[in-house]
Amino acid sequence: MKKIYLDNAATTQIREGVLVRMQDAMANFYGNPSSTHSFGRSAKTAIEKARKVIAKYLNAHPSEIIFTSGGTEADNMILNGAVRDLGVKTIITSKIEHHAVLHTVEELAREHGIALHFVNLDDFGNPILSHLSELLQQDDTKKLVSLMHVNNEIGNMIDIVAIGNICKENNAFFHSDTVQSVGHYPWDVQKVQIDFMTAAAHKFHGPKGIGFAYLKRNSGLRPMIFGGSQERGFRAGTEAFHNIVGLEEAFVSAYDNLEQEKTYVEELKIYFMEKIKSELPQVKFNGHSGNLQKSTYTLVNVCLPFSSEKSLMLLFHLDIKGIACSKGSACQSGSDQGSHVLTEILDEEDMKKPSLRFSFSKYNTKEELDYVIGTLKEFAEN
Repeated sequence: MKKIYLDNAATTQIREGVLVRMQDAMANFYGNPSSTHSFGRSAKTAIEKARKVIAKYLNAHPSEIIFTSGGTEADNMILNGAVRDLGVKTIITSKIEHHAVLHTVEELAREHGIALHFVNLDDFGNPILSHLSELLQQDDTKKLVSLMHVNNEIGNMIDIVAIGNICKENNAFFHSDTVQSVGHYPWDVQKVQIDFMTAAAHKFHGPKGIGFAYLKRNSGLRPMIFGGSQERGFRAGTEAFHNIVGLEEAFVSAYDNLEQEKTYVEELKIYFMEKIKSELPQVKFNGHSGNLQKSTYTLVNVCLPFSSEKSLMLLFHLDIKGIACSKGSACQSGSDQGSHVLTEILDEEDMKKPSLRFSFSKYNTKEELDYVIGTLKEFAEN
């Protein structure tokens, strides 16, 4: 049976070079990075090298990079810290953010009484910037805006430069969940008015369980985990050394091969969109996922012209055929609830139809896409 993986927005296949680097780290650099002997110093040196390399690619200072267990922890660190340490009383976000942000700000509203506002979205799921400006000017409380750069379900890309400028003009902090962006797009934090951003290695062919937070220097955030001086005191506990060097290897590989791999993956997306539209003419692209100028090149979210009764078996059928994709995001796949993102942007009729996210990587081929679309067409005709 064929095995075709088109769920790269959920997680990616690890690069061979990353595996080799991590194996070497576990075999030969087993000292505690906090130890003063040569074994510990070797591990500590490698961690600081990784921090400097990542900072260089982002045009950041090494002290602004804090290693975490991934994007969710990094988002929590920033949002909780903003309320606890920075005096933030109002958070402005959108209803289509990742739950790492939504659930955190909802909890902050319950526990700390912060004001929580949601910026209006257009029909495609993009934040309306004029409304964002209105929300920022409503009162003189300290505010933080949290809007993700690339939506993990529909692929929409916000105008992060414009939003950063609006936040700066209104003296508000700006945080962006950039988990679907880092490793896929070049970044220069000196050219964007951004205070905080997050990343996860497994989204760009690195290991799971490691990521980082970018915290602008002198932000005022205090430690989240106490007990040691690791990560500039922000995150106590012995570092996951093998994961950190794996993150570095994946990060460098992603950016050193960015243009070549972006061109290849973008061609896959274009091919998929043209082919599925040809074979299933009534298909719709959710959000801006069908617009190459306004969405990421890594994914497409399609609303399929199947009845609600027929759609109940769709994911099961695809899985039997060896095809991996997502209904909504992977974080919701075990939930009985529908996608909170699609609920915000689709009308009642389209919500009854199945929507699937197909996300691509350098390891996919056009032949695989032919098989997937052929399987969908066969399912539609039976």
